[in-house]
Amino acid sequence: MPDDNALDLEAALTKIQLDFFNSAALRTDTEFHGKEMLHGKGNFKQRKLSGRIQLFEALTKFVIDNELPIRLVCIDVKAHRQKYNWPMPEYRLGLMLILERFCDYLEQKKDIGAVFGDYEKDEISRAILDFAEFKVTGKTLMYYGRPLDKLIDTVYFTHSHHSRFLQVADVLVYMAGRYENMSARPGKWHDRQVFAMWEKIKANTDFRMQSWP
Repeated sequence: MPDDNALDLEAALTKIQLDFFNSAALRTDTEFHGKEMLHGKGNFKQRKLSGRIQLFEALTKFVIDNELPIRLVCIDVKAHRQKYNWPMPEYRLGLMLILERFCDYLEQKKDIGAVFGDYEKDEISRAILDFAEFKVTGKTLMYYGRPLDKLIDTVYFTHSHHSRFLQVADVLVYMAGRYENMSARPGKWHDRQVFAMWEKIKANTDFRMQSWP
């Protein structure tokens, strides 16, 4: 997310939230979650299907209209564990790979950036220590590891219900996890609608996804 229009982006997401939940408060009951949105669970249990699809449409339009770059890492856990005698834990591996992809993008744009992550209590301390180690040693632990000098300070963590930007990331990750791993096109009407939005996002944004191994 570029910093020069961050306030406009925040205002746009606040309006989407207000239109759907009739509230702009940052709470767990006003949080966008891709899985719950699609299946009508959690905060969306009493919400009409048409309204949930419209919410997907609004977030899709937000991402495309604002030309937000998307970087994803997809790890085949079973293949990863079978390939290596001592496989690196997937969370740690994913962190390294996504930080590298962020830096690739920042290098291309000749810019610097800060990273914000969803709060995972058991992983935060390890992630921060890993990031600090990568910065000190000059590169990640990957064989062709790259420097992370384009990322400033540390990795910041917060609860997703405190950040609409993280909630958009959650929706995108859910869509990727669901539709990039499907062997056939979805059958149900609402699933097909969201699948089409995912294809539209990939076709109309600076989108790259790294698959591992």
